[in-house]
Amino acid sequence: MQKKISNLPFKGTAEQEKRLKEVIETYRDDPSRLMTVMQEAQEIYGYLPIEVQKMIADGMNIPLEKVYGVATFYAQFSLSPKGKYNIGVCLGTACYVKGSGDIFNKISEKLGIGADECTEDGKFSLVATRCIGACGLAPVMTVNEDVYGKITVDDIDKILEKYND
Repeated sequence: MQKKISNLPFKGTAEQEKRLKEVIETYRDDPSRLMTVMQEAQEIYGYLPIEVQKMIADGMNIPLEKVYGVATFYAQFSLSPKGKYNIGVCLGTACYVKGSGDIFNKISEKLGIGADECTEDGKFSLVATRCIGACGLAPVMTVNEDVYGKITVDDIDKILEKYND
């Protein structure tokens, strides 16, 4: 599955940039530490927008294409910001055969976003996950650390209402 690039403008702060430059400075002479820098950058920003990838590439004197290649190859890296409430819908086999595809589609339609996207207000993001190990509760969705099992499309509105703060 190809990763989506964020549809939202980058909003990094001066403090985040300062922290990233400190990380880069620590590892700038060791290109084998690229993943370490990228992991720390994602900790700082929450994701790896192209602006952050460019800072890493320039700071470590590594081609931007290589940084982007690593960011898109490894599942641990995200090119899109996560919302305050990150919704994950399991599309593993047990969940899928019990209707998780319809649940995912309903949430996508309701929020106006697709997989790996974030609402414009930064409140919700949506990801399709693989098995989370709760097959007995299929179909399953998560909102941050909250797990909802044996749900139907009719449960979606009620679940999302809990996160209207």
